[in-house]
Amino acid sequence: MKKQLILGLALVSMLFSCSTDDTADVVINITNNTNGGGTTDPETILLSGTYTEDLTLDANNTYKLNGALIMAEGTTLTIPAGMTIQALASGANVYVAISQGAQIIANGTANSPIVFTSDASSPASGDWGGLIILGKAPINSVTGTATATSEIASLPYGGNVADDNSGSLNYVRIEYSGGAADGQSENNGFSFYGVGNGTIVNYIQAYAGKDDGIEFFGGTVNASFISVINAEDDSVDWTEGYSGTLTNVYISNRITDDKAIEADGFNTDFSNATGIFSKPTVTNLTIVGEGTAAGHAEAIRLRAGTQGIFSNVHITGYIEGFDLDDLDTGNGVISDDLQVTDVTFVDVTTNMKNDTTVTFTDADFYTGTGNGTPTDYATWGAGWTK
Repeated sequence: MKKQLILGLALVSMLFSCSTDDTADVVINITNNTNGGGTTDPETILLSGTYTEDLTLDANNTYKLNGALIMAEGTTLTIPAGMTIQALASGANVYVAISQGAQIIANGTANSPIVFTSDASSPASGDWGGLIILGKAPINSVTGTATATSEIASLPYGGNVADDNSGSLNYVRIEYSGGAADGQSENNGFSFYGVGNGTIVNYIQAYAGKDDGIEFFGGTVNASFISVINAEDDSVDWTEGYSGTLTNVYISNRITDDKAIEADGFNTDFSNATGIFSKPTVTNLTIVGEGTAAGHAEAIRLRAGTQGIFSNVHITGYIEGFDLDDLDTGNGVISDDLQVTDVTFVDVTTNMKNDTTVTFTDADFYTGTGNGTPTDYATWGAGWTK
């Protein structure tokens, strides 16, 4: 409130001082964070640096990310409905990170979504980073209260608080994200690191990203009404023991994009320290590819022992519907920890490819063939998706 008051007084001062002469516009600099921050004009506020106090954006202002915006533990970033936040098109170092113990409150509506996008005149995938949320929920690469470190920003995540609360996202769209720091560290649209199920995530879209659309690094967060369009890498990805629920998921891929879903039971760059594999529940999943004639390869790749319970799945236009890799993944089928119920394959050459070294039949893995129906994306995705 103090910062808003100071800015308001400065604007009043400008009004009286500039109304009687022809002096140039005054640029007001405000200090919102530890790195200074500022404005390009009285109405456009630049955001970057580590915030150690709450930050509430004003719908009357324009905000632009000009670097990494990190909300420190104990702070809250609040974004009102209908805001569009532009990011400088300068790659991986422009992103928003919500640290462990911090929260983001970004509640848009179907008619007034919150949008994060590139400021480029001709935006392209990878223009900027994306949204990173880090929580204290369990991950399987460490045990107990130990933490791991995020690929981007090197921030801690993980712990033993399954119901950890990192805030709420409703009707949020992220466009042209995925800037890469190097060959191993790339931003996604939404990155959920050890995020707990006290966090609310509904109606989110990742559009035209360079890397994954949405990735879950462990955690227990539940998400519903998920749209991923034209993600150049995987549209939805999970690893490190993710165990939440994903409900009403719509994925549309181009032939140049990678998989619709790539799922790992654990992070093979580290280890499965807890011995527990990823096991989300996925309900009402629709995946649309460009067709077997175009040579679209795999829709869903399941590997590194991932488990999961899928129900009501509709896949169109891939050479392979499901590709299962690794011994532990096959064992999940045998133990019924990896199962698909009610699935429809349209223009799919091979429904399931078994590369696990474990012997099982298609019927051991999926049942209810032809019973899967598409999620009603035309209804729930109307007005706020791109």
